[in-house]
Amino acid sequence: MLEHTFIHIPGIGPKTEQHLWTKGLLTWRDFLTTNETHLSQPHNTFVRENLEASIENRDNIHFFVDRLSPGDLWRTFYNFKHKAVYLDIETSGFYQGIDEITLIGIYDSQGVKTFVQGINLDEFELAIAPYELVITFNGSQFDLPFIRRQFPHISLPPAHIDLRFFLKRLGYRGGLKAIEKSFGLSRDSAIDGMDGYDAVLMWDAYQSGDESALERLILYNTADIVDLEPLMERGYEEMKSQLLPSNKQRGAEKGV
Repeated sequence: MLEHTFIHIPGIGPKTEQHLWTKGLLTWRDFLTTNETHLSQPHNTFVRENLEASIENRDNIHFFVDRLSPGDLWRTFYNFKHKAVYLDIETSGFYQGIDEITLIGIYDSQGVKTFVQGINLDEFELAIAPYELVITFNGSQFDLPFIRRQFPHISLPPAHIDLRFFLKRLGYRGGLKAIEKSFGLSRDSAIDGMDGYDAVLMWDAYQSGDESALERLILYNTADIVDLEPLMERGYEEMKSQLLPSNKQRGAEKGV
């Protein structure tokens, strides 16, 4: 989808982008190789210069973070999913007057890593640094601000896709568990039906000496992050199909 994108160029909005697509200019290279001019000559030259820079920076996510709105960063997913991480945190939820991170889970192609307060939470700061794209559910309002408060010098991935708002644009509303069900995803019976309040109670039970409560909390958190991947992938394909109907995709590069 990234190489179908023109709205990262100053002066091109969704309507102009759609206009270019309907003229058969589906990708950057389509525009650069056409002999036809679909914009004013000065603007056409400006767009060509920006597209050449886009090709040169195809693997530089900072280039696109600076040029796309947060709501359009989903377009970077395919190109950078090999450098993406799915993330979710648990907190003490002001239980006994304290609100702090109790556990952070991250998931990538290599598997799940869990960071627990009092065990290895301090290792999270280095573990998150190599990624270029972080994917969350409601992370812009909860997870990432919480992390920045607890790790004031942390370097988080430059690009963030918040599935709560991305999927809402596709008509999926409600919390993560409700959306999972609408996608046909199910959870282990040991944690099915649990929510954030249960996570707070499990942490308190662990603090009181119940080691099994921590195991169950990790299982709950792991489900939260692992299920983000199919939501992201299927949401990406749905949004791409809405923007690029099949009759407009003839000649588009497969998998782009």
